[in-house]
Amino acid sequence: MIILGIDPGLATMGFGVIETERGASKVVDYGVVLTPKEETLPVRLALLEEGVQKLAAKFKPDEIALEELFFNNNITTGINVAQARGVILLTCVKNCGRLYEYTPLQIKQALTGYGRADKHQMQMMVKTFLRLEKIPRPDDAADALAVALTHAQTNRLRSPFGIK
Repeated sequence: MIILGIDPGLATMGFGVIETERGASKVVDYGVVLTPKEETLPVRLALLEEGVQKLAAKFKPDEIALEELFFNNNITTGINVAQARGVILLTCVKNCGRLYEYTPLQIKQALTGYGRADKHQMQMMVKTFLRLEKIPRPDDAADALAVALTHAQTNRLRSPFGIK
């Protein structure tokens, strides 16, 4: 199964593609889609849509996993990221149809067993689970791989119990 994991963002959207079979996962590709801050919001949203469409066409994921939005203190930034996330969600549904969402707490719990794990712990677990020589960079790509791994583990647990 090919899983596309996405860490949504307006300036930087991380993506991670893994292939999972019989509980073992391996990296297919990872990286980021960038939007220039000097562009208008509608242009940046269109660039994100184009980026997701290209990823879906290139990797043909069976399922897509997306990190749910986490609001910090800056509401203005949160609104822009929410708009970007909406475009990403819509594009994912149109291109794959099998879309799953996970909170940051669920992702940390799935990878480390601790819902308050720090960024370095998460990155080390991504490196370990995917048998990589070094931590994936940039951070947004590593986060997207963590989302994909979370889905691979969750999906693996659902199947034996007949949960769809």
